[in-house]
Amino acid sequence: MPREVRERQMLDAAVAVFARRGYRAASMDEIAELAGASKPLVYLYLNSKEDLFSACIRREAAALIAAVRAAVDPGAPADRRLWNGLRGFFAHTAAHPDGWAVLHCQARTHGEPFALEVAALRQQLVDVVTQLITETAADSGCTAPLPETEVAGLAHALVGAAESLAGWSNERDGAAACERETAATLMNFAWTGLENLTHGRRWAPVGA
Repeated sequence: MPREVRERQMLDAAVAVFARRGYRAASMDEIAELAGASKPLVYLYLNSKEDLFSACIRREAAALIAAVRAAVDPGAPADRRLWNGLRGFFAHTAAHPDGWAVLHCQARTHGEPFALEVAALRQQLVDVVTQLITETAADSGCTAPLPETEVAGLAHALVGAAESLAGWSNERDGAAACERETAATLMNFAWTGLENLTHGRRWAPVGA
């Protein structure tokens, strides 16, 4: 069997075991058995449990970013670009719940270097959303550009909300069938706020 195929099988097995057991409780024996390989072969190909977990994070992160970028049609109106990006995110996390569990739950709880890998993924998502928000403001005819700090804050808030919703949605029955509903929930929340901001309608506390 080609090494590329064998490694993919090992990574598939590792993602499933890490998602189910967690990093510390996962055993290389179980991963090897699920992959249909010997444990020495897993170590030969992927060096160590830490390296294997890092490889899983990198693969799942790259797949998620690719799914979001592929979903965004640069020629579509601003609202459709944001909507398609959200659909791409939720469709991917629903279709790959084990991969999302590894990224969102397991990798965050074990410190460096795993947390740094996830932080890099999150920054890539924030960069995509930042561009979408900036383009939305430009397409809407916003007379004054939104401050960079405000755009950055909005992007981080939107990514954080998407991450939280993905975890919540994947715990429901029929998560894959609900991805459109989940995306629409966040789109309605985000688009209303963006539309108000780009038209100068800002909320301000009264008497504070």
